[in-house]
Amino acid sequence: MDSTKDILDKYSKKIEAQISGNEIRGNSDVKVSQEFSQFKQDMMPELSKYEQWVKGLGGFIKIKLAPKDENKIQNQLNIAHLEVSPGEVVGLALFSFLGLLFISILLSIAIWFIGGQTFATGFPFLFLVLMLFSSGFLFYYFYTKPSRLATKWRLKAGSQMVPAILYTVVYMKHTSNLERAIRFVSQHIEVPLALDFKKILWDVETEKYTSIKDSLDAYLESWREHSIEFVESFHLIESSLYEPNEARRIQILERALKVILDGVYDKMLKYTHEIKSPITTLYMLGTVLPVLGLALLPLASTLLGGVIKWSHVFILYNLLIPFLVFYLTMNIMLKRPEGYGETSLLKKNPLYHKYKSKGPYLTAGAICLPFFLLGILPLLFGYTALPDMLGLQQDYSLDKLSFLGDKFFYFDQGKGPFGVGALLLSLFVPFSIAMFFALSFSMRTKDLIKTRDSSKALEKEFANSLFTLGNRLGDGTPAEIAFAKVAKSTKGQKTSEFFKIVNSNIQSMGMSLENAIFNPKRGALVYYPSTLIATSMKILVESVKKGLKVAAQSLMSISDYIKNIQKINQRLKDLLADVSSDMKSNMVFLAPLLAGIIVGLSAMITGILSMLDKMAPETAIAGIGSAGSILDRFQITEMVPPYFLQIAIGIYIIQIIFILTSTLVTIDSGEDKLKQTYEISKNLIRGSILYLVTAFISIIALSALAWVALKGTIG
Repeated sequence: MDSTKDILDKYSKKIEAQISGNEIRGNSDVKVSQEFSQFKQDMMPELSKYEQWVKGLGGFIKIKLAPKDENKIQNQLNIAHLEVSPGEVVGLALFSFLGLLFISILLSIAIWFIGGQTFATGFPFLFLVLMLFSSGFLFYYFYTKPSRLATKWRLKAGSQMVPAILYTVVYMKHTSNLERAIRFVSQHIEVPLALDFKKILWDVETEKYTSIKDSLDAYLESWREHSIEFVESFHLIESSLYEPNEARRIQILERALKVILDGVYDKMLKYTHEIKSPITTLYMLGTVLPVLGLALLPLASTLLGGVIKWSHVFILYNLLIPFLVFYLTMNIMLKRPEGYGETSLLKKNPLYHKYKSKGPYLTAGAICLPFFLLGILPLLFGYTALPDMLGLQQDYSLDKLSFLGDKFFYFDQGKGPFGVGALLLSLFVPFSIAMFFALSFSMRTKDLIKTRDSSKALEKEFANSLFTLGNRLGDGTPAEIAFAKVAKSTKGQKTSEFFKIVNSNIQSMGMSLENAIFNPKRGALVYYPSTLIATSMKILVESVKKGLKVAAQSLMSISDYIKNIQKINQRLKDLLADVSSDMKSNMVFLAPLLAGIIVGLSAMITGILSMLDKMAPETAIAGIGSAGSILDRFQITEMVPPYFLQIAIGIYIIQIIFILTSTLVTIDSGEDKLKQTYEISKNLIRGSILYLVTAFISIIALSALAWVALKGTIG
């Protein structure tokens, strides 16, 4: 005879087999394990690359950290799900610092030898000091990498918190089973929070914890410091399991959703007040002061006898200051609370292949390469044998456009180019770089953004349609017939088409309700890819098994919750509007405008010095002195050529747009790669075009003004 245990095992397996979609044992352990590995490889490739760097380079230098620092970094690694040690992280940071410093020393020695001067006068000390600072920033970048990855993970997971609580509450309203609710949520929310919920189940299956409650409580401890309202909401959900009164149980579940909604709103309200001052500091230190400082560089370089070189300008404005801006923006993003942001997964977009395609880069590169070559034309004419090979002159005169100078490129004593013509051509360098990223990013994202915007518009209508569908089910109408009635009552709306497809699949194709919605070839979701709609329909299919009234209540609850979430999202966007508009106006208007004017000023200063250089030393200038006395103090060959100055500031504007746009999107929507890429393309077009137009007008106008003014003061 079979033992009692054998009988229980036999019928337990039979019951589990009959409950489709809710298996907790059996083959589910293999499924969870595969999804965990797949997520690590496919969903977070950045983490995998960083892990390879840490394991490959960080192990060369063995670092023993203080217990406090080791615990701090280890906690960040745990949050970011990184399988490396704190010592390896610091080892990579130290290796990068020493590597760049060693390369800098070699370059400095090479420059000294090539120059052929004495150590005191020819060794590039300033270059070495700037590179030392760059090495320090590189150390900081890799040392704080786990912190940034942990923040990204928290922001991505945090954007799924409200849907996770919502789906748990809705599921437990008709089935008071925490284990099945967690299983349902893990299947219908998006990564990375979905991974954490699967890990909760996995820890129970591997007997790390004896119950789902113990596993969930252990996981919630990792959020206690960052999102207490998420923890409190789940504790309320757990407490509903012990409530014998059905009405009281439902009330507790609804309270759980209210707790997280109110908590997210309060934290975001506080955040909007806290970041106003840091953003002002960011704008002044990272944008205004560096741009205004450029106005002093042409004169400062001549006064200092050529100590300041164009390479110093590039290191300062394209390495050090962007790192400073990056540091300030990181402090702003690290303070952002969880629980609010975009929740759509980029990989689920049906046009995701366009985002991953390399074709846009090739197309944009082919378009922008001719402009880049035009921009470096002065360098090719002045420092290569290209003119001789083509039978051209190294430079050309501007007799008919004397207000732009004597020479188009203007090389003096092997230095330059100092000419206005070269400066105008240099505008093509930042233009080509900006357009390369703008065009490629736009081609990758414009169709995906349209698809997502269309899905969002559909989701806004879906709340009311769900309420209508719930009413039909509450009247006792079978779900298969209710779809046809709702399609008629919502005629003219986007959701009407969705319900028509479901009804057509049922009536014409003879499909079941679940198949009519979820069929991979003809299901309605094929034409309307939306996580919210898919989850709502999954809840409908599950709840219909419990009865029409249960299904009606579930749909009405989802409808109410969607409306509440939409209201809170709109309030939060209103709160962030002031901060977002200020940062955006600074990034795409004020900074490019100031930079363009500064480039014109540098052209004017160079033009004045070049005109003085062509005059006889005894030529008198009214109110100033002779041309010779001025040139004794200001020598054009010792100044930083405006050509290099413009390229440095143009690239700096592009870097600022990249950094500030990423920060702005993170503040507004959390970690959203699609929106970030799309917004960068738009801001690059606006900011770079404004900068280039302003610089072009300033160069022409101020050069002409300097020529007229100097001609009028010659005595």
